[in-house]
Amino acid sequence: MVGYAFMGAAHSQAWRTAGRFFDLPVEPDMAVLCGRDGDATRSAAAKLGWRSVETDWKQLLTRDDVQLIDICTPGDTHAEIAIAALDAGKHVLCEKPLANTVDEARAMVAAAERARARGVHSMVGFNYRRVPAIALARQLIAQGRIGEVRHVRGTYLQDWIVDPEFPLVWRLQKDKAGSGALGDIGAHVIDLAQFVTGDRLTGVSALTETFVKQRPLPAASSGLSASGSTERGEVTVDDTALFIGRFGGGAVAGFEATRFATGRKNALRLEVNGSAGSLAFDFEAMNELSFFDGAEDPATAGFRRILVTEPTHPYAGAWWPPGHGLGYEHTFTHEIADLLRDLGTGAEPSPSFADGLQVQLVLDAVARSAEAGSGWQRIEEVND
Repeated sequence: MVGYAFMGAAHSQAWRTAGRFFDLPVEPDMAVLCGRDGDATRSAAAKLGWRSVETDWKQLLTRDDVQLIDICTPGDTHAEIAIAALDAGKHVLCEKPLANTVDEARAMVAAAERARARGVHSMVGFNYRRVPAIALARQLIAQGRIGEVRHVRGTYLQDWIVDPEFPLVWRLQKDKAGSGALGDIGAHVIDLAQFVTGDRLTGVSALTETFVKQRPLPAASSGLSASGSTERGEVTVDDTALFIGRFGGGAVAGFEATRFATGRKNALRLEVNGSAGSLAFDFEAMNELSFFDGAEDPATAGFRRILVTEPTHPYAGAWWPPGHGLGYEHTFTHEIADLLRDLGTGAEPSPSFADGLQVQLVLDAVARSAEAGSGWQRIEEVND
């Protein structure tokens, strides 16, 4: 694994746990953790459960005990590491968004296609697909339980940079992160909307805004926490992105991604309205799915709360008795379990790098629209 901060810790927990709760055809061996700072990497490896360390990711390509490379670094390094790893015959799991630009994402997809011909596989880490309630929503829509999809509303609301004195961490620098709220959290809600509906966005109209233009340069940072110095630097990414869109099947959609929704910590919300019913989800109540069945008697009809913890629900049967809820970390465990199952059986992991490219094209269209005064931008189709 390359990187050991916020995502590195989440992925490490998943690698340690997946085989203990899911019956898998292969067993992970946490061989090596890679980071630039030797002392910090050794400390992280001891804490997170990795057997050895490297300070140069290129060394991972030559190690016989490494068959898969998990990329948990900022977006500006994803393409270089992933392409080199795939060309070296290593399977790759890469955190989202897949890359910082469409061109980088295309190059990664090309590398994935070359590797697939040699039996080497890749996956992009959209972990929220693995929330049991989200997986159930996808099943219900595919079964026709809400009829024809007409409206999709997706929001991802956080507030961790509301304070203008919060430092200029890498997520606020375009050269490292690619974009701000749009790519960091907007990518998730875009992917979820397309995953749940089984449809893809074909065009968007958008606007973005940066509320705090300058911030203190970071003195130290860890995950989403940081301390600042007296010097200041320019914020070069968006603080919020809002856009409307249209799906290929005809549904219309509205999206919002912001890290300035004061009081909202991780409110990833999705509502889908159909001709025969509706579904609604909020990650801050991640074990629940709201379902409205339009076929019920209007005198007693209403949204009902489904507690998605039954053994028959996606993923839930591997864990606790009904009513004993899961948490954020379980989404990564499910992601690793699915990846290992696919690698062990020879199936193609999902979401693929092509799926990651498709989300990148949506992000690019949103950015282009915002730059062009909210003009309509079509989204290029991706062949899977």
